[in-house]
Amino acid sequence: MQYGICNLSIVPLRAEPSDMSELVSQVLYGEHFKVLEQRKKWSRIRIAFDKYEGWIDNKQYLEVSEEIYKQKDSEDLILSSNLVEFISDETQLMPIPIGAVLNPLALLSHQHDGETVSGILPKENIIKTSYMYLGAPYLWGGKTPFGIDCSGFTQMVYKLNGYKLLRDASQQATQGEALSFIEESEPGDLAFFDNEEGNIIHVGIIMENNYIIHAHGKVRVDRIDHSGIFNVETNRHTHRLRVIKKII
Repeated sequence: MQYGICNLSIVPLRAEPSDMSELVSQVLYGEHFKVLEQRKKWSRIRIAFDKYEGWIDNKQYLEVSEEIYKQKDSEDLILSSNLVEFISDETQLMPIPIGAVLNPLALLSHQHDGETVSGILPKENIIKTSYMYLGAPYLWGGKTPFGIDCSGFTQMVYKLNGYKLLRDASQQATQGEALSFIEESEPGDLAFFDNEEGNIIHVGIIMENNYIIHAHGKVRVDRIDHSGIFNVETNRHTHRLRVIKKII
């Protein structure tokens, strides 16, 4: 078994070993992973944080020992907490997005003097963090303010507050405690939505007074009721409510 750490700012994680393949997620600076299969140009990896798998370009990560992987696995995460920050070495300055993992700075011979966040924060901080992504354009597989999908948004907001969510909306829907009524929900709870086949296809974060913040075209705030998400601009429901989950 081989191991790696992302030493670049934002690296695509693809469904197949090809630059033309679907973007299924992104690997942010400092994230570590197992290398499940290595080919000449591509490696299939499993990210340590959420066990998500995909293909990464061999030129876009640094191989590390099993000892370093286990060490990083046991550390409490230290994350960058501003929308964009910078790391540097003797030759270059590199931007990193909010949520980048700063634990490997010394290993990668990088310096960082921006703001960080670590540990478990109160549930009421979830909404405050979610506003950091407001207006971010929707990007299938994205995890940053430069492009993010619905489950990437919820995962990163929770991660910045010290909580672990799985990567996809359907996976996140398996976590937490289901609530019977929307009136039982609190700001920071997750609402899940399904399609005609009953598959979970969307997720957002419940706010106060029957509002929800979610990634749909962009990270936006809409109304939510027993039927689902109501877009006041188009005067129609855009997503059908399936279940509300209390994770925290």
